[in-house]
Amino acid sequence: MPSDAWAALANPFVEGAYASVKGQVRTYVLHAQLLRHLPEPPASVLDVGGGAAHQSLPLARLGYDVTVLDPSAAMLAKAEHRLKDEPDDVRRRVRLVEAPGEQAEAATGGQRFAAVLCHGVLMYLERPEPLVSALCRCTAPGGVLSVMALNARTLAVRPALDHRWADALAAFDATGEVGVLGVDTRGDTVEGLSLLLRQGGVDPEDWYGVWLFSDWLDLPSDGTDVAAVAAVELEASVRDPYRQLSRVFHLIGRARAAGL
Repeated sequence: MPSDAWAALANPFVEGAYASVKGQVRTYVLHAQLLRHLPEPPASVLDVGGGAAHQSLPLARLGYDVTVLDPSAAMLAKAEHRLKDEPDDVRRRVRLVEAPGEQAEAATGGQRFAAVLCHGVLMYLERPEPLVSALCRCTAPGGVLSVMALNARTLAVRPALDHRWADALAAFDATGEVGVLGVDTRGDTVEGLSLLLRQGGVDPEDWYGVWLFSDWLDLPSDGTDVAAVAAVELEASVRDPYRQLSRVFHLIGRARAAGL
């Protein structure tokens, strides 16, 4: 049994990254964008790499049947802890499954879902193809596939704002960086992931930005109007050139009907 590579990062993610202004904005913006594409509840949702269920739990509260799949027992323990504070009907709509995303099809018994989410996972993988292929296979015909990835075209911004000019110059041609939690991350492009989705039988439907202003600014939790920040980020996420400058992007696809 392999060790839990994410055990040491469970607390920094849940108590740190997701609890920050930036983390709260991420959850809000992705949720608003998802609701533009998801079928009505109680449609089935698979959240691959869903960790502590930050994106899944709001959907379960709306009546969706959610499966959170994650390779980390520590992250799933965080999800289980958060579920304890939910009403019985919400808890009944959430299933937790420990497995790598590439094995999602087998781990869920071959079920095909009305919506498959994979947010902030591809950036930690050396190659996106195996996981994207698995995501596509888990998406039911006509279903929605939602992927959030690191924007490879904005990697120079962070080092430039930190006045690390040599790093910023090199980042224009880089394919990845060390993320804020000290973990190597890899960037993707909308065009590159769109091609992989099409190869898996999923047609890209739309794409959005997620973080622009709140990623580059160190916004304190105390004294920041998170709702106001989120409203600005949501508006920027649908407008060019703002969405093109986003730290990460959110790509939505729809699986083709059988035989197409």
